[in-house]
Amino acid sequence: MNIGQKIRNAREDMDLYQNDMAKLIPMNQSNYSKIERGLQEPSMEQLRRICQILKINPNFLLELEEFESISNEDLKLLSDVKELIKKHQPKI
Repeated sequence: MNIGQKIRNAREDMDLYQNDMAKLIPMNQSNYSKIERGLQEPSMEQLRRICQILKINPNFLLELEEFESISNEDLKLLSDVKELIKKHQPKI
């Protein structure tokens, strides 16, 4: 099961519509739909909000259970590095 399917299942379990989720994140409903269909990856901030709203562990979505030795500090560092790379990538 991919991230989008896990998110969709959790959303449906909470009786929320895609439009509800998009408003809560906040983001465009069309882009949120793409996340659930696996056509777009959520940003780190969107992923954080999705996990908060649906009350799910990001490790579950990202299938990090096998990497239990990764600490929260390591995850934060990875997030910071990703944002730094994004910030300094040339705009296309």
